[in-house]
Amino acid sequence: MASDDDQRSGGHRGQQPSERPEYNVYRSRKGVFSKLRSPDLSGLREKARRGDGSGGKPGRGDKDSRRPSRFDPKPSVRRRWLKWILVAASVWLLIGIASFAISAQLQTFKLAGDAKSALDGNPFLLFSPQTILVIGTDARDPNTKEPGAATSQKCYDQQARGKAPSGDCPGFRADSLMLIRAGGATFRKLSIPRDSLAEIPGQSPQKINAGYSFGGAKGEIETIQNFLNIKIDHIVIMDFVGFADFIDSIGGVKVNVPIAVCGDISGGTSNGGITIRLSKGEHTLGGQEALAYARLRKPSPCPGKGKSVYQTGYDDLSRAAAQQQIINGVKDRMTDPLRLPYNYIKGPFIGWTAPKAFVTDMGALTLPQLVLSTVFAGSGTTDVLCGADPMPCSFGPGGSIVVPESERQRATKQLLGG
Repeated sequence: MASDDDQRSGGHRGQQPSERPEYNVYRSRKGVFSKLRSPDLSGLREKARRGDGSGGKPGRGDKDSRRPSRFDPKPSVRRRWLKWILVAASVWLLIGIASFAISAQLQTFKLAGDAKSALDGNPFLLFSPQTILVIGTDARDPNTKEPGAATSQKCYDQQARGKAPSGDCPGFRADSLMLIRAGGATFRKLSIPRDSLAEIPGQSPQKINAGYSFGGAKGEIETIQNFLNIKIDHIVIMDFVGFADFIDSIGGVKVNVPIAVCGDISGGTSNGGITIRLSKGEHTLGGQEALAYARLRKPSPCPGKGKSVYQTGYDDLSRAAAQQQIINGVKDRMTDPLRLPYNYIKGPFIGWTAPKAFVTDMGALTLPQLVLSTVFAGSGTTDVLCGADPMPCSFGPGGSIVVPESERQRATKQLLGG
């Protein structure tokens, strides 16, 4: 007689399950980037070598479990750090660009409306050169002790914006006049002596810088357009305080002084102005020194032996040449490859202070194009009206300079590139 166990086992051997057991199939969804990844066969082999395939513990038979894994987490850590460094660097660059654009746009709101209407330019000068009039006025801050200072802050701000003088504010003349042809990898400069005899709209012929004192920026634009038979596309009115701050923000500018120069600006240091003492040779000038070098009109004797501009003569043409040195110095400072780390680190500060050096119609769209175009333009040609030797001009009434038509045409042709 079969035992109970035999009966149970025999009964089971002869029977087949009536139906397949129930089960569920689950499929994982592929990731978005799964198709872009190649299979990591080396990783699978490593897991198999370790034993249980979990990747966490080595197998029991793995005698070489103490040997370092081929998978080293250090490269991924370095990549993460590199990624965040690049992100931070990009953000810092964007902050610099944004601060420059915002500051530039704010400066456009200060320019007098009638000055904007007198211009012929467009905002796209990256690929097409345009003519920019750069004006420095001879207005003095009301806080200075120098004779001829503005009577009030209102009058000082009025000329800074290029407005025509009102009844209670005297008009200020232009202190310096320069045309810059820039854009489309072009950078050429023409300085106009402030004493050039010219027709002033609605006035008798007189020194060309009087156009600003009668009609503000619009009056000066119209005067120069008639004088040189040229169209003015954009305007820049220098703010001397902002200009000095900008020069300081880029670490000063280098100039090569051809002969010793000494003098006082705005009454000198004793009157709250600036005093400069520059020997012959190369100098790195800070903001105030660069401003004084560009504005000097009446030099004084330099201490010690040796010649200076006081003995050799210093006129409007010498002054115009000094101003162009400063412009070139700024450009060289901003485009010098060796200065890139400094300019990058101080980028947001430079971007914010640079537009504050002037009031202009060029805002957040146009001014960055001007910067980019000048980077690829080289130092550009430099010219001074009546600056040829022998001098093609003569002296007229009141110490003015009479510029013949032939010299005006020559200078305009060179500025416009023929």
